[in-house]
Amino acid sequence: MLDQTEGYVTEDGRQIGGVVMEMKNITLRFGGVVAIKDISFDIREGEIRAIIGPNGAGKSSMLNVISGFYIPQEGEVWFRGSKRPPTRPYEVAQQGIARTFQNIALFEGMSVLDNVMTGRLTQMKSSIFHQALWRGKAEAEETANREIAEKIIDFLEIQHIRKTPVARLPYGLKKRVELARALAAEPKLLLLDEPMAGMNVEEKEDMCRFILDVNDEFGTTIALIEHDMGVVMDLSDRVVVMDYGKKIGDGTPDEVRANQEVIDAYLGVSHD
Repeated sequence: MLDQTEGYVTEDGRQIGGVVMEMKNITLRFGGVVAIKDISFDIREGEIRAIIGPNGAGKSSMLNVISGFYIPQEGEVWFRGSKRPPTRPYEVAQQGIARTFQNIALFEGMSVLDNVMTGRLTQMKSSIFHQALWRGKAEAEETANREIAEKIIDFLEIQHIRKTPVARLPYGLKKRVELARALAAEPKLLLLDEPMAGMNVEEKEDMCRFILDVNDEFGTTIALIEHDMGVVMDLSDRVVVMDYGKKIGDGTPDEVRANQEVIDAYLGVSHD
């Protein structure tokens, strides 16, 4: 069993820290439907943690619990050593958790830069009055936040579209802009909901590279949902597997590959 505080060393020599977030016996129901049933797992400092499973397994519901969109009927969410009370999504964002969405949620009529700037809202401290006047502290704050947004745009190699309205971008670039907006919040924990969905092979390769770079250069802890098993196994340090709302596997990619219950779930073998 992994130590709660000391973490572990990956096969490529990266040092993973202690537990950042822990899900303890989470159960989530929608009326009579049980979406998540008594699931526990943790996410550790500096790792890339994948949540996978067949369609309808409960993965997105779990990500929504982590991000505060859903409040489980049973179980506890612990973040940085403290039990998290029922929390609104904006409060979760203020705690240093940012996310992207399976269905792109950008402001289509705004430019790429302006979309990325919206990710800085949790970092802005000046009052609405001073922001409206754009003087003094508000002006300096705006300039500093714009510089950070521009650096993220450079990092994700989208300088050439920084002034382009998002509505005019192809799907793959929109996904990259959404990642940029999430990074603009300077998250300690980044949640990615199917970041490769709908992409071609070249776009997937680019996104994989950027996810690895974010983890390596920014030290950002990442939890992701993804259907492409090749991507998951290449990117992830550890993988938790869900099926019909239950956890059926948890471990390194190699351990998950060898788990017969996981194999059966993906092949559609009956659980009778």
